[in-house]
Amino acid sequence: MEHRTKTEAALAEAERHHSDDPARAELIARARRFKASWLELGEALTNVKRSGQWKGWGYDSFEAYAKMELRLKEDTVAKLTGSFQFLQRRAPAVLARDGVNEPIPSYQSIDFLRRAEEQEGAPGEAVSEIRRRVLDEGAPLATIAKQYRDTVFPIDHADKKKKDATALKSVATRLRELLGETRAVPRSVASEVKASLDALLAALATDEERAA
Repeated sequence: MEHRTKTEAALAEAERHHSDDPARAELIARARRFKASWLELGEALTNVKRSGQWKGWGYDSFEAYAKMELRLKEDTVAKLTGSFQFLQRRAPAVLARDGVNEPIPSYQSIDFLRRAEEQEGAPGEAVSEIRRRVLDEGAPLATIAKQYRDTVFPIDHADKKKKDATALKSVATRLRELLGETRAVPRSVASEVKASLDALLAALATDEERAA
């Protein structure tokens, strides 16, 4: 809460400081309000990025401007502008919604939909359902991602195996260390579990680790 308060205060001060430049001050104001109405900020950011107006404000890049003056992370800016442009191209009717009678999807959900539609080989039926859930129902990202991430963005089998092995090694190594330090369980039990963990770690070891 403290960080957010400081950020809002800094943006409010920046808005006052640049009151003699309406376009600049308005963009700062939209940054302060963007959680309630991200479409406004997405539109303004897209326009400023396209026009190069940030150059006249003394910044070396659009990303630097957004980070330093609007206190927005590069990833957030990319999702805001990408989602707004996606709606312009693929669902312009959403831009006319008031957010009361018709839902305005979050930029995170729109970003997921955008990536799904761009994903080569993604099942058409799943993509269509994501589009309906996001645009018509305003479904949140957490719901959409949980249901469709593995279907639309499948993890390569080899990559998944490597990721799982790394996670297992980390947990097994830490548990083995704890068993050597704790007196919470009998030594006989700790020794038995440590032996099993040694076998698990040996099975997970890579060829390079075995050769070392």
